[in-house]
Amino acid sequence: MSSSAPAPIIVWFRRDLRLADNPALAHAAACGRPVIPVYVLETGDDARPTGGAGLWWLDKSLRALERDLQARGARLILRRGKGRAVIPDLARELGAAAVVWNRLYDAAEIARDTAIKTELQGAGVEARSFNAALLNEPWTVRTGAGGGFQVFTAYWRVARAQVGEAAHVPAPSQLSTPSHWPKADNLEGWRLHPSAPDWSTGFGVWTPGEAGAEAALDRFLGRALGGYGATRDEPAIDGVSRLSPHLHWGEIGPRQVWRAVQARAEAYPRLAVDAEKFLSELGWREFNHHLAYHRPDLAARDVHATFQGLTWRDDPEGFAAWSRGLTGYPIVDAGMRQLWTTGWMHNRVRMIVASFLVKDLLIDWRAGEAWFWDTLVDADAANNPANWQWVAGCGADAAPFFRIFNPTLQGEKFDPEGAYVRKWIPELHNLPTAQVHKPWTSPAPPKGYPSPILDHAKARERALAVYKALKS
Repeated sequence: MSSSAPAPIIVWFRRDLRLADNPALAHAAACGRPVIPVYVLETGDDARPTGGAGLWWLDKSLRALERDLQARGARLILRRGKGRAVIPDLARELGAAAVVWNRLYDAAEIARDTAIKTELQGAGVEARSFNAALLNEPWTVRTGAGGGFQVFTAYWRVARAQVGEAAHVPAPSQLSTPSHWPKADNLEGWRLHPSAPDWSTGFGVWTPGEAGAEAALDRFLGRALGGYGATRDEPAIDGVSRLSPHLHWGEIGPRQVWRAVQARAEAYPRLAVDAEKFLSELGWREFNHHLAYHRPDLAARDVHATFQGLTWRDDPEGFAAWSRGLTGYPIVDAGMRQLWTTGWMHNRVRMIVASFLVKDLLIDWRAGEAWFWDTLVDADAANNPANWQWVAGCGADAAPFFRIFNPTLQGEKFDPEGAYVRKWIPELHNLPTAQVHKPWTSPAPPKGYPSPILDHAKARERALAVYKALKS
């Protein structure tokens, strides 16, 4: 940097890949210094490595962010390595006056950020962090005894009351830029997009980036918020927001969504009940982050210690059939095929397929969580393990282990016409509705579709016996 130019401020983007409602960027833009936006692709072990589907999304989201920054005269500087080293080194290289970022909440990320902040401040560089990811940060919601919550309803009663009003911060129209930009990696060189083979051809249903997130929110408000409480469990209906990957990558913030939903309900009072239901789903996301903050080993260790004595089955063939959508249970297979094709699965179906793996097959929930981590575009270090533990019965405020979903009845209840199953399992397209969720009852079994890999009734009894032995 030129010695006569003011020292720049570095904005370290992480999972906050947006310009609007971004407090770190807003702070940098207001300070009057040249702004240098940076993204670091972590190659160290500070946090859990992003799965394959997540890397696909990251590739597209970074491209969108770079375009948005270029429209404001700026660039996105890409560096690869351990953030713990890259950020302080870059600050020294540029003679930066300050580094700002928005907070993350995984234990390893907190430790890394704390170490970076200490090092920067010790070198005379201002280091500030902000909240852009949550309505309430995990440590701000406490029980009467001062600890963390284990029950959602109790948590949400307190947390919802703490969601204060926050003014919308628009994206800066222009950013002050340096006279010379530092060197940057080429995004193509990171090879985040899969190749040999490219398994992401079905991911075109998504539009990663801030504009895509805003469009998804607008679509939800206009088409799906009304009736959300009634239709959100039906996978054949476009009745959910599909905002989860946009929220995970920070292309839109929860406060933006909160404000928009509340404004819609105020404008159309008939939407009040549906809006409140949706806001409680944002609350569930918050609860999962609260749990993960208080239990850093959430992806590895059962919340309820009793389950640590459960002996899971080693069943590679069963897991392969489950992951490939070849169990012979249509609602399960449709969900797993939707996941593989699009990187996403309807939430109701996520619960059904998870129950099948954990309770019908008696395969460790951690194996399913790891598969989801690699194949979901919205794989999240808090939501993913917390929800798997909830289904498995070993998590906080979990469904009881003895609540075992019957996949046939679940399909008939939530996909009554079989439209979802037929979309994802073309082998069943011509079956009548009465048989589409139990094709083994058809006089002419559909070609190319497997028979059930197990008898659900017997599998249920086996799971209950295991649970009974565990309790005793």
